[in-house]
Amino acid sequence: MRFILLFILIIKLITFTFTVHARDKIGLVLSGGGAKGTAHIGVLKVLEQHNIPVDYVVGTSIGAYVAGMYALGYDVDEIETIMLGLPWSDGYSDFIPRESLFYASKQHRDRYNLSIRLGYSDGEFKVPHGLLLGQSAYQILQRSTDTVSSFASFDDLAIPYRAVASDIATAQMVVLDSGSINQAMQASAAVPGIVAAVVIDGKTLVDGGITNNMPIDVVKAMGADIVIAVDIGSPLAGQSELTSTVSVLNQLSTILTNNTSLAKKALLTDKDVLLRPAIDDLSTTDWSVMPQALVLGEQEANAQSAALMKLSISDNDYQAYQNQKKMKARKWFDELPKHIIEIKIRNNSKVENDIIHLHFAVKLGEELSKEALDLAIDRVYALDKFEQVTVEFNDSEQGRVLILHTQAKSWGPNYFDFGFNLKTDFSDQSITSINMSYLMTEVTSNGGRWLNELELGWETLLASEFHQPINKEQDLYTRARVSFAQDKWEKTRLRPELRNDYYLGKLALGYNYSFKGIIELGAVAQTGDLSIDEAGTDDFDYETYGSFLTFGYDTLDSINFPTDGNKLLIEVQWLKDKYSPKLTAAEHDKTLAFTLDWRGAIGFRGHTFVGITSFATIDNETDFSVHVTELGGFLNLSGYQQDALIGVHKVFAAVVYQYDLGRDVPGGSGLPIYLGTSLETGNVWTVDETVKYSDLINSGSIYLGTDTSFGPAALGIGFATGGEYSFFLSVGKNW
Repeated sequence: MRFILLFILIIKLITFTFTVHARDKIGLVLSGGGAKGTAHIGVLKVLEQHNIPVDYVVGTSIGAYVAGMYALGYDVDEIETIMLGLPWSDGYSDFIPRESLFYASKQHRDRYNLSIRLGYSDGEFKVPHGLLLGQSAYQILQRSTDTVSSFASFDDLAIPYRAVASDIATAQMVVLDSGSINQAMQASAAVPGIVAAVVIDGKTLVDGGITNNMPIDVVKAMGADIVIAVDIGSPLAGQSELTSTVSVLNQLSTILTNNTSLAKKALLTDKDVLLRPAIDDLSTTDWSVMPQALVLGEQEANAQSAALMKLSISDNDYQAYQNQKKMKARKWFDELPKHIIEIKIRNNSKVENDIIHLHFAVKLGEELSKEALDLAIDRVYALDKFEQVTVEFNDSEQGRVLILHTQAKSWGPNYFDFGFNLKTDFSDQSITSINMSYLMTEVTSNGGRWLNELELGWETLLASEFHQPINKEQDLYTRARVSFAQDKWEKTRLRPELRNDYYLGKLALGYNYSFKGIIELGAVAQTGDLSIDEAGTDDFDYETYGSFLTFGYDTLDSINFPTDGNKLLIEVQWLKDKYSPKLTAAEHDKTLAFTLDWRGAIGFRGHTFVGITSFATIDNETDFSVHVTELGGFLNLSGYQQDALIGVHKVFAAVVYQYDLGRDVPGGSGLPIYLGTSLETGNVWTVDETVKYSDLINSGSIYLGTDTSFGPAALGIGFATGGEYSFFLSVGKNW
């Protein structure tokens, strides 16, 4: 009897094994379609609900992302949670957040506020390979997939996987079947001219939709007997919609991808299933449509449930299939040791490896979460030296080897930057200026930089500055600067126009005590001519020299409309001034000058409070000084025109409240639109005047403003005690 029972059990096991292995293999193909890619998740939900296994999965562009996540072993609910929780719109910008930048880089960006990437080297002007560098997109993918290892073959995943990309040099399809899954996803979605191409094995790869947006042939080549293909490609625009160059270019791209899809759909047979969710009216670039696209994908799969149910297997067989996937996924999610045993740097730049190690700051012997890895990558990328910073892992039974890849900026190492400024109070004169810099980096073996600056317009500046790190850590440095400038103060009801033409030289020893700030000690010399545009008034020639001490600290997330952080600048100068004609019998006028400027912000849920404080004073031996300070203009006694008040002693404070109206715009682009108001008080005094509380002028403003990658803009009205008021428009100026 026992023998009979054993024989029956063996027969059942053989029958079960034969059934599992004898069934047709199902391949899933997920096409590209940008933000509509969540439709693929809706389809996967229905497949799992009906016990439909996926034996092979292939994707293009966003389809490569969803396919890759599923192939790794994430279930559908996990993919939905991850995908809907990611800031996909952040992928449209690779500019480093201001608060993450090095102190000197913050000040440079504030001055050169036009987001133009232009370089010069080897006798030619250079630009990046795409409008976007792909760094933000890469880090979004890294947050999705966790810190998974590179794979010798994507056949080793929970579901065998392929991503389709295009070789931009040969216009041939490239099937990615091994290596970093993040890199494969990124290459498959790199839209030519928009996102920088990805180099893998010497091939320059871009969006797979160009050559194969519906890779049915690829999944069949893997061994699929039956194909489920999900098409979320864009439809052609009607003639009435082709009204601009951009719309025509989009149409050309759609024609190209649709032609590749049509060619591959011809490979489908009667036993295959083609799903086309009703996503034609959804945008490929508006990520707010993702929940809607998911529902539409689910609806389409349910509508074709009769065809799909033919592929369903029993509960027991499907559970065995799921268990097998989980067993394979455990190798990279659970079983292997996760602690870092070695860090290798593949550095394709002139930046010292020690500097990269210092800022990467990942410790050996510890596990690394995807959140910690993201922060470590941010720290290296914030050096603003690289086009991309990426990582990969090689796992072993002893632990993980982390390989950090850094790619130098392709348009470097010398860069042009540009700024623009327009200020008007709608009176007789507007203040306009444009400025440009040419920065040469890595001019010495220790990271020397040579900066040349030009400003034209209402005021003039021509300057050259050399910055030389002293040690390998580059936190100790020397800085030498020479410049010619013409500062001007516009004519007001109380004074004529003033102009100061001068030459300035500085030599400083500095210390970067952190990313957030500097301390500098140095010498300064200046010679110039101060003139007054008034008949019968003589010019003043002057010379000044001495020493200075500067302390700077800066964590503001925006210099224009901050929502978090602080910016503090303190400077003390010990000077000797010589005027012609002489103002005193002494050869020199000894001057001690002190200035302090602070701005801080705290924000929550669109509400922001900003505090501003400014203080300046001098101690000298005459009733005149060329070392002046100003008040007047937006958030600087807003009721007065720009720099209306001039003196040597200054006290100013303001409290600003602003609300981001852009949060309340349905379907908005995410562009902040600030409604703000300010309460301000302050004044300036001349050398021989006593600073009095009773002299303070109260002021305020109401304004609308926005802060974009092309610079800030503000429109509003300012008012002050005494009946002073000013309408103002400011574009491109960091105030």
